[in-house]
Amino acid sequence: MRLTILPRLVAAALLAGSMLGASYAPAAAEVVYNRGNDGDPETLDPQLTSTVAEAHIMRDLFETLAVYNASAEPIPGAAASWETSADGRTWTFKLREGAVWSNGDPVKASDFVFGWRRILDPATGAEYASMLYPIKGALAFNKGEGPAEDVAVTAIDDTTLEVVLDGPTPYFIEMLTHQATVPLHQPSVTQFGADWSKPGNMVSNGAYTLVSATPGDKVVLAKNPRFHGAADVQIDTVNYIPFEDRAACVRRFEAGEIDSCSDLPADQMAQMHEKFGDQVRTPPYLGTYYFPIKTDKAPFDNPKVRRALDLAIDREFLADEIWSGTMLPAYSFVPPGAANYENGPTVDYKDMAQLDREDEAKKLIEEAGFGPGNPLKLEISYNTSENHKNTSTAIADMWKTVLGAEVTLINRDAASHYAYLRQKGDYDVARAGWIADYNDAESFLGLLKSNNPGFNYANYTNEEFDKLMASSYQEADLAKRAEILKAAEAIILKDTPNLALLYYSSHTLYSPKLTGWTDNIMNVYPTRFLKLDK
Repeated sequence: MRLTILPRLVAAALLAGSMLGASYAPAAAEVVYNRGNDGDPETLDPQLTSTVAEAHIMRDLFETLAVYNASAEPIPGAAASWETSADGRTWTFKLREGAVWSNGDPVKASDFVFGWRRILDPATGAEYASMLYPIKGALAFNKGEGPAEDVAVTAIDDTTLEVVLDGPTPYFIEMLTHQATVPLHQPSVTQFGADWSKPGNMVSNGAYTLVSATPGDKVVLAKNPRFHGAADVQIDTVNYIPFEDRAACVRRFEAGEIDSCSDLPADQMAQMHEKFGDQVRTPPYLGTYYFPIKTDKAPFDNPKVRRALDLAIDREFLADEIWSGTMLPAYSFVPPGAANYENGPTVDYKDMAQLDREDEAKKLIEEAGFGPGNPLKLEISYNTSENHKNTSTAIADMWKTVLGAEVTLINRDAASHYAYLRQKGDYDVARAGWIADYNDAESFLGLLKSNNPGFNYANYTNEEFDKLMASSYQEADLAKRAEILKAAEAIILKDTPNLALLYYSSHTLYSPKLTGWTDNIMNVYPTRFLKLDK
């Protein structure tokens, strides 16, 4: 397990919270939203989260300086307003007057200083610490090369926060909608230590508070009466119910037990559209479905092997047959729709016929020393879901047919799968997906920087790529910055540390009684902006 200050949730540790949840009975007049989620949270500590399933919950529990509205547009959150210097490097935020934590304590600028220093503290072991690297002094502190005091986040007074960046960061405000940038209630963290994020101990500043968390069952949130916008929050209780079996969520939705599903079984899309009509939503989603390859493990350290694996995959078949047309074939790592990034690079074989791709793949795998007498052997690791199983099985068949490879499939639940990837487990190829944390190409390309080990599942290192990424952080001109990022992406498309397979669309299903659900490219639907008529 990863070394952190705070351990992951375990069932025994949540016994008290489960008992609290069992005794929590909403009054008859309360509105209860049974919300299907992608899976169990690995943690409820916002600074240790890394999955979409966790992000949904954190968005309800905590309020960052800026937040997404119902259309996924950044609007003032804990900050009432902000301004920036002419060079875009110094930001000053004015917090909301009178905003309080769920226990009644005032929300102060120093709460952000404490929270941001904690996520950057190397002892915390937070994967998302790298998100704060644009802040002056953040990288050095996180790498153990500088003191916390040099991180340029300062509480000027209780309601004024100043942040100084190393360079112009066009996506900075949108970045601040992410749970990595939440404030923390220091007295609670200090008092409870490893237990601060458990039910009964957590103090939050969002529209909801944590009532209980039972692995495999549900996470229960209750409306926070002290939230500054409580008068506009229409839903009283949210039950986040995990569904790694997407079809199970649909069945419970049809039975009236679930009000929305956050993901759907791709092989049933036609039937669901016929049965549920416009309740099934598949708008574009700023994300890429991909397979990282361990670039520092033989034989996958050989670029010819990686390219052969890449060429042998029929992406059109995956999109049309496995995903029933709800995903698009991917020929770049940054998906379409990224802001200020038009006409990005694509792989050089995009316009080749699939049979020609396969012929080149066969040639490359032979040049790498593999053939009938010495077949390439590899494992595909994937997280539980019929969609991921079907995708991995199809790709395994392609590699067997085209390359003569012997492929084994390894399945883990979502929490274990991603923990294994982050902990640098001994895998060969793995299933992964990345949803933009903010609408910018850097959200994707930054994954492969050598100083971002947490999400660089491929263990990829390329000095030229790192230099280009570093240069992009200092470029204020958006057009010039885009060209730098495109040059960086061209490198990884050639090196193939990640095999981009599909561009996401969101697959959601929600009741007509649930209103305020607005399709958006970030697939973000904060409960505070929804209304449920029952």
